[in-house]
Amino acid sequence: MTNRPAGRAGSVAGPLSRTRRRLLQAACAPLLLGGMAALPATGLAANERRKPVVTPGKTWLEVSLNGPWSRDRQPGIPIAVKDIIAEGIACARAGAAIVHVHAYDEKTGRQKDDADLYAAIIEGIRAKEDVVVYPTLPFAGSVDAPNMMSAQERFTHTETLAKRGLLEWTVVDPGSTNITRLDEIAAGKQGFVYANPESHIRLGLELCSRYRIHPGYALYEPGFVRLGAALERAYPQVPQCIYRFMFSDGLSFGFPPRPYALDAFLQLLADEAPHAPWMIAGLDVNITPLMAYAAERGGHIRVGLEDAPFGATKTNVQLVEEGVAVIRSVGKEPASIKEIRQALARA
Repeated sequence: MTNRPAGRAGSVAGPLSRTRRRLLQAACAPLLLGGMAALPATGLAANERRKPVVTPGKTWLEVSLNGPWSRDRQPGIPIAVKDIIAEGIACARAGAAIVHVHAYDEKTGRQKDDADLYAAIIEGIRAKEDVVVYPTLPFAGSVDAPNMMSAQERFTHTETLAKRGLLEWTVVDPGSTNITRLDEIAAGKQGFVYANPESHIRLGLELCSRYRIHPGYALYEPGFVRLGAALERAYPQVPQCIYRFMFSDGLSFGFPPRPYALDAFLQLLADEAPHAPWMIAGLDVNITPLMAYAAERGGHIRVGLEDAPFGATKTNVQLVEEGVAVIRSVGKEPASIKEIRQALARA
């Protein structure tokens, strides 16, 4: 093998070195001029800006009063605005610091995502009790929202309420999943796809960033954790997201309410968003056997007739009281809304 002439080697190396120097200078210019803040947010950098959200010795308790089911599935849910307000106040006094609601058309008995209805509910509850009260989104793909809506249509009431200064939290669900009743599959009854295209998720996070609202992630599948965390990193100005692991006994999504399932979620969360507050919840589920296991691990709890097994006979207040009893059984106390707000503010 022959060696290249020294002169030729030098003539090639010279221009390449100058090119490399120019590339390095261009890459380093943002650091020299603007510091690290000039670089795009990476996953690591975004996570480093977050601090763990902790309320030592305290467990957050949320109640979801009704859900999208109508009284066909859940006969005990409140539908009228006055009834939703009354149950929200009663649950707050029983120990819930967070109240999640679905607004209804009282004539049809179906979900109606109207800003004025939600405003009346939020203001009615908060006139008596200082708690977080937050609305849902159209349950895209279900009987109440069978046609695909645009992102703007789904979040219209959210933005209206945010502009009025009525929201602290809101729903942003980071993924799509099939929702089918397991006991209806053999009879050929089909479920639906709960659809959350990425454009919808991004709009939700943009609104949360703009109006300083905490996104509440409902995590129906493990992939929701990964996408939700990646998008949280992509929007470094968004207030801290709340990660809510969803379980079910009777529906087809995700995991049943078992310790191994919570462990799997927590392993994934430790990789993706170790700073994040998390809670257990679900749909058509008896979450009670998992409550103590979650509270002992620093998690939080959601109860209520949205989540309870269909045809539940207990009231929302009774479910809150059960949640309080479980929290105290592991040596903790329900967190106050002041403690929750302070923990989120520190993050």
